[in-house]
Amino acid sequence: MATVELEDVKKRFGMTEVIHGVSTEIADGEFIVIVGPSGCGKSTLLRMVAGLESVSDGEVRIGGARVNEMEPMERDIAMVFQNYALYPHMSVRQNMAYGLKIAKMAAPEIESRVAEAARLLQLEEYLDRKPKDLSGGQRQRVAMGRAIVREPAVFLFDEPLSNLDAKLRVQMRLEIKELQSKLGITALYVTHDQVEAMTMADRMIVMNAGIVEQIGTPLDVYERPETIFAAQFIGSPSMNTMYAELMDGQAILHGGGARIPCEANADGEVVIGVRPEHLILDEKGPLQMQVSFSEPLGANTLLHGRLSDQSEAFTASLPGVHLAKDRGETVRFSVEAKNVHVFDPKSGRAV
Repeated sequence: MATVELEDVKKRFGMTEVIHGVSTEIADGEFIVIVGPSGCGKSTLLRMVAGLESVSDGEVRIGGARVNEMEPMERDIAMVFQNYALYPHMSVRQNMAYGLKIAKMAAPEIESRVAEAARLLQLEEYLDRKPKDLSGGQRQRVAMGRAIVREPAVFLFDEPLSNLDAKLRVQMRLEIKELQSKLGITALYVTHDQVEAMTMADRMIVMNAGIVEQIGTPLDVYERPETIFAAQFIGSPSMNTMYAELMDGQAILHGGGARIPCEANADGEVVIGVRPEHLILDEKGPLQMQVSFSEPLGANTLLHGRLSDQSEAFTASLPGVHLAKDRGETVRFSVEAKNVHVFDPKSGRAV
């Protein structure tokens, strides 16, 4: 087990900088999820920790030791990939043991480690099968087992569940988190799926276009987003945002002039954000929406449309299936001041 430290880490491909000075410290045994859209640099950052990409500037430390110039095999890490990377001609047992054999470990120790990993991952009855005879979830377990037997200081996961169907992804993310907690090994996990990030992370690193938008616990990022991007990327459905002017503790929306209470101690032009689940049906509410369509989801119903005199799409999430509204129907909402987020329109940062 080990800490992982990134100090002003940058990555350039030619003259183009794609990672812009990332700094953070990951505690021993912590499960960190790096989350962001495709192309934001999250896998590149993980590969720099692994040693699969060079560090252009800054420093990467594992267990307090600088590893910038170390080869991947010298860093005491194990990586699990999206495509499993299993040898098709080898059995499960052979795949899991391969790295240890290359390291010239004694056969009894290899057998002991493989047996223990198979027990932890419920793979004992599959040890003599080939990868082609396994399901997607079982193949991912084998890839994890191959990492576990190395007993690394740090686990690195690069979108390991992307190839699995929705039901299996739910099952596997629970298994990965439970296994990491049981082993107590520091883990960095990359995903574009904010649901995975919310459910698995001790803390998450939200990335966008090579920069870190926010680092915090899932609840911190959800309740106190530091940027417009973090606010809209974390949470489903996405946060509604509107241009407004702050005046005397109220946000006056551009266009229709609706007034919404807020707690920000500032005046002037702002962007306000309201999560769909924080809207309250209210016949006298200041927010008036014309419904374009509704989505009954069982426990709740999503209403999609636009506010009066607003061009941006607007979504409300309301409890119950009986609240489904017809196309063209007008509904009104209110929102509590504590649930109104305020951002600077130029910097995009929370006020």
